[in-house]
Amino acid sequence: MAAEQVESWGVPWEQAYVYVQAVRRGDTVHVAGQFSHDSEGLVAPAPVDENGRVTEFGAMGEQMRTTYANAADMLARFGATLGDVVKEVVYVLDMDSAFAVAGTVRRAAYGTDTPQVASTILETPRLAQPGQLVEISFTAELTA
Repeated sequence: MAAEQVESWGVPWEQAYVYVQAVRRGDTVHVAGQFSHDSEGLVAPAPVDENGRVTEFGAMGEQMRTTYANAADMLARFGATLGDVVKEVVYVLDMDSAFAVAGTVRRAAYGTDTPQVASTILETPRLAQPGQLVEISFTAELTA
């Protein structure tokens, strides 16, 4: 089945990696890993050392909030909201700093104390952008 709708941000890394940000097939919207960025690049980058390794994780909350905001903006292109999300996969560089902020950030993003979203969180040694701490992919189901 061909995609019914695809969307992108028009940012350089889409061309470099060759992908789209979201694809709708039927009533399902698959959103690629979103992160804390604007049209200029990473928002609230974490400090990195001379090898590009993150040295401090204090920006996790701000990056996570911006990531959910970006996801909400992308979903809106499909007439969807975070309320339509049924599954998310969260990739973080540091599990402890993620858990310290995730509950508060997720409650605010989803607008409820108990988001009805299946969620998986994984720690990874590296993400795409230097200073990036979190990336989240989403699956949303559209309803009539």
